[in-house]
Amino acid sequence: MRPRERRCDADGEEDDEAGRSCSTTDPNTSTSSSTGASSGARRNGGGAAAGSSPVSGATINLSQEYTLAIQTSSYNEIWAKIHVTVDGQRVDGGAGDEDEEDRCTLAGVLLPEDPVVERALGDAPDTELTRLASDYLRTTHHASLLCLSLRRALHRARALYGPITDILALIPHAPALTATQCDCAFDAFHLFDQMPNPFLPHAAGFQGMHRSFAGLKTHLDLRLLKARRRRRLLRCAARGSGICLIACATGAAIAGLLIATHAVTALLAAVPACAASRGSCCPAPAWMKRLQQHMDRLDAAARGAYVLNNDVDTIERLVGRLHATIESDKILVRMGLERGRGQHHTIEEVVRQLRKNHPSLLRQLTDLEEHICLYFAAANRARLPPHDRQVNYAAACLHKFFCLKQCMMRSLSLAFACHDVQGHFLLLESHGTKS
Repeated sequence: MRPRERRCDADGEEDDEAGRSCSTTDPNTSTSSSTGASSGARRNGGGAAAGSSPVSGATINLSQEYTLAIQTSSYNEIWAKIHVTVDGQRVDGGAGDEDEEDRCTLAGVLLPEDPVVERALGDAPDTELTRLASDYLRTTHHASLLCLSLRRALHRARALYGPITDILALIPHAPALTATQCDCAFDAFHLFDQMPNPFLPHAAGFQGMHRSFAGLKTHLDLRLLKARRRRRLLRCAARGSGICLIACATGAAIAGLLIATHAVTALLAAVPACAASRGSCCPAPAWMKRLQQHMDRLDAAARGAYVLNNDVDTIERLVGRLHATIESDKILVRMGLERGRGQHHTIEEVVRQLRKNHPSLLRQLTDLEEHICLYFAAANRARLPPHDRQVNYAAACLHKFFCLKQCMMRSLSLAFACHDVQGHFLLLESHGTKS
């Protein structure tokens, strides 16, 4: 059954289980029913669970927030795109075909597209900010390819458990099995043991992604710290220019009052200086706004790197848990195979344990699928913020960087102008003293 169909079928299963009796004699049946009901409630809005639980309004309901996240239009769109080829007939191709399929799938899921990114980075000058944006986009691209490879591992895991699922559906919950049922279970065990575990215990790709995202966040935090220091410097320069302007005007007035012969000269000298200082101080709100926007972008990028790093960490933990679960089931199956076909009691015990573990395995597979889609949604938000859907993030950062350099040049010219005015008035005052 397709993953999407199983999610939809959970709605009907939840309604059927609501009318069942809560008391049952079989513990396996009750465990499976409660697991299916909780899983269905979590994926159907969590309304019943939220309404029955005595949770205060100030407490965040994580289950409800998670349910809302997997019901968004962007999530459903990503789900449809990354599952269209998995459910088809192209998943059993060679390694080259799989890589080409991943690139084609990624081109329709990850935003912005690779041609847009390459064009924006190619037109940008070779600066530290350009390299930082390139690393940011490249890291998210590689992490997305890793998630697509896990999507294929999920498909192989379901194929691995295909014989076990069929046997559990055919064999009833009765403790004693017939000889024919034991033979069918033994054959299913043999098929299950022949196929390898599709998940690796320690994937090197995850460690590389952790280092990349951690390094990106560190660099972005440093850039944000430098931008904040630069803002403080520019604010001090703007305030200093205002103080210098007031001092210059006051000095000109005093010089005009004390030295009548040089009053006209002092006023004529003060007017251009005041005009120059005024021209430099007026654009202050504009460049301060641009600097704040630049800092907001850096902060959003740092937060995005942090969120993506946490998403990759969650996916890594889910993969490790799935690997351990499959290995545990393989140990049970090998135990039954080693005892032989005629050991009915051992086969019955293995079937009972597999039936008990199977709902947890299916839930883990679904959780990994959902977190892969959530990662793609978070990656698109980090690579292309909502207020810049039509602008590449790397180009936007570069534009803000150039605006920041212009602001620094204005502040420097303002400081030089104030210094020249002060020197001019000192010269006038010295002439007045001599006269």
